[in-house]
Amino acid sequence: MVVLATKCYISGDAQDRALDSLQSLVANDIGDLDVEYDIGVRDDGFISVTVSGEDEVVARNALSEEWGAVTPHLSAGETYVGTLESWDDDGFVLDAGQRVRIPSDELGLGQGSPSQIRDRYGLVQHMPLRFVYGGDDEPSRLADEERDRLYDWTRGTDRVNVNSATRGEVRATVNRAGHAHDIVTVERLGLLEQSIVCREETDGPGILSSIGSYLPAELKCVIGQ
Repeated sequence: MVVLATKCYISGDAQDRALDSLQSLVANDIGDLDVEYDIGVRDDGFISVTVSGEDEVVARNALSEEWGAVTPHLSAGETYVGTLESWDDDGFVLDAGQRVRIPSDELGLGQGSPSQIRDRYGLVQHMPLRFVYGGDDEPSRLADEERDRLYDWTRGTDRVNVNSATRGEVRATVNRAGHAHDIVTVERLGLLEQSIVCREETDGPGILSSIGSYLPAELKCVIGQ
């Protein structure tokens, strides 16, 4: 079994649609391998995929590479993926199967409080983030590749980040609001976290305002250069 570093924190019909979407995504990742698999949701919201068959090791590795994996034990100095659980004046708290605190001075994302940094980079709750685990002797920190990715967002066009919706649902909402030609794509950040990439001439806050009434979700805007 592999536990994916992405959560399903919605319920009812919305959860059924999300898991149907995930079924297709997992099939794209490992459908050509000689395995059978079953998808479930743990009590903490993380997605588990039970894999069996001749290619099960390859399949688990492929899923871990695509989504990140939640493991029972974290090793100091190694890079993992955790979901953004909470934030306060002292930093971020990520959920990586256990709570991992990233102190403010280990975020590496410039000046400002953790809340201001979250707003600047459009970090919606539950968004997966890569981090380096510090262990008992050192503080944990955001991984260099994560910092680079977030800095790149502010150097590009505007973005609108969304949680609580699948990529297909976000694309449909953008189309329904009449903005299909105003965006480049919808990037998948996690199962239920997406990033709408605007065209150069498109105003991100305007997109956020336009689609906000359609989505029962948290939306954050990233202002590009």
